[in-house]
Amino acid sequence: MSFSVEQRAKANSLEFRLFFKDCKGQYISPFHDIPLYADEANGIFNMIVEVPRWTNAKMEIATKDPLNPIKQDVKKGKLRYVANVFPHKGYIWNYGAIPQTWENPSHIDENTGFGGDNDPIDVCDIGSKVCERGEVIKVKVLGTLALIDEGETDWKIMVINVEDPDAALYNDIEDVRRLKPNYLESTVDWFRRYKVPDGKPENQFAFDAEFKNKDFAIEVIKCTHAQWKALVTKNTDGGEINCTNTTVHDSPFFCKPNDAQVIVKATPPCGAADPIPVDVDKWYYYQKN
Repeated sequence: MSFSVEQRAKANSLEFRLFFKDCKGQYISPFHDIPLYADEANGIFNMIVEVPRWTNAKMEIATKDPLNPIKQDVKKGKLRYVANVFPHKGYIWNYGAIPQTWENPSHIDENTGFGGDNDPIDVCDIGSKVCERGEVIKVKVLGTLALIDEGETDWKIMVINVEDPDAALYNDIEDVRRLKPNYLESTVDWFRRYKVPDGKPENQFAFDAEFKNKDFAIEVIKCTHAQWKALVTKNTDGGEINCTNTTVHDSPFFCKPNDAQVIVKATPPCGAADPIPVDVDKWYYYQKN
């Protein structure tokens, strides 16, 4: 199954949106319509790339927008860019989400003691390829890190693109530790400190910041998939989450292709990109606690 994207409005603007299409060219929601699995029999999941490696723009699936396009996060009316905390430059993986998952704020995780962050579950692809924003890749799950972000459970699933030349060498989290020395430690460091330049404290972790293995991570994904299923079928209250979809036929939020097209065409057309602020490349030096 293949997917494509259509840009609306100008890149680096508040109005920018990246809508998704299926193989027939019909508009879909990446949150609700792209399947959880790329190959369920072999345990291969789909990943939606929101942020390519080494970039700074904090892009995310717009969970409150109809059809959930990718947009840039906004803070205090300004587009959000992740700071470069030395020695890191931007995101150190291809970063994104697994579709058809949702971390329910009302569900207190038995492992962390906190509710979910109200988003699809986050994914870090450790492969060599720098992916494109909006690219949908097939990934092998390797493990997970339990971030506690401002009092919310925010699982980070570690994966590798199945098309990576070395994918066959990676089957669990210990393979990452063995073949990519200091990569997992750098991942913890990145998540611990990335909000400090914004005046916030270091983030905390469950399990003393230790990564859990593949089997544990897959159970976390399955749990968040069940939470998503309850959300999209209106068996739980999603608040402001928009569940408009084109494939979940037992969902009260199901819409027809013509209705989806109206949603997209109501947004501004694609235009020339606005410039990126020059201070996005600034490096921040910060003493570790």
